[in-house]
Amino acid sequence: MNVAVAIETLQPESLPSASEAGPASKRVVVAYGFWIFLLSDIVMFSALFAAYAVLVRSTAGGPTGADLFNQASVAIQTACLLVSSFTCGMMSLAVDSRRRGATYAFAVLTFVLGAAFLAFELRDFSGMIASGATPQHSAFLSAYFTLVGCHGLHVTVGLVWLAVMMAQVAIMGFRATVERRLRCFALFWHALDIVWIWLFTVVFLMGVRP
Repeated sequence: MNVAVAIETLQPESLPSASEAGPASKRVVVAYGFWIFLLSDIVMFSALFAAYAVLVRSTAGGPTGADLFNQASVAIQTACLLVSSFTCGMMSLAVDSRRRGATYAFAVLTFVLGAAFLAFELRDFSGMIASGATPQHSAFLSAYFTLVGCHGLHVTVGLVWLAVMMAQVAIMGFRATVERRLRCFALFWHALDIVWIWLFTVVFLMGVRP
């Protein structure tokens, strides 16, 4: 009799349906939604990489990557962004341990390094444009400015996001919503570092080969 009761309780119809269990929590919904956003961003960058790979030799008789790229500047940009990924990770650890001072300190370091990255990138862009290497000059330059500029725009959005989050920490403290947003920011920032590693390899390292 007891065995029959146990078997009956394991029947599928005795299990709660999805509607009976209720909707997913906000934390789960935000996590899934943000991962979908990141994946869609990766798809967009993949398309831009593909376009660049096709058009990299279409210089219309103009300058190539070997003529334009400043490897020293690119190395500094890479160092700034990679170190900012480390400081962003340290900020996340400080948030987990509710250390507000450490959170601010590592957030400021992340912001400064990201801003330095943008400053060097904008200087390179302005130098190219001043020499006549504008996006309208060739398909190669159009693809280059679109790909690298899109990444730079994402970094700019990330810096604004970080500044807003630090204001929220100051006003609201480490509430659950603030923590979720900070974790989303950290994922976004690390994703930008991964994209930059591909940019550094495909555009700036391979681009200087004859």
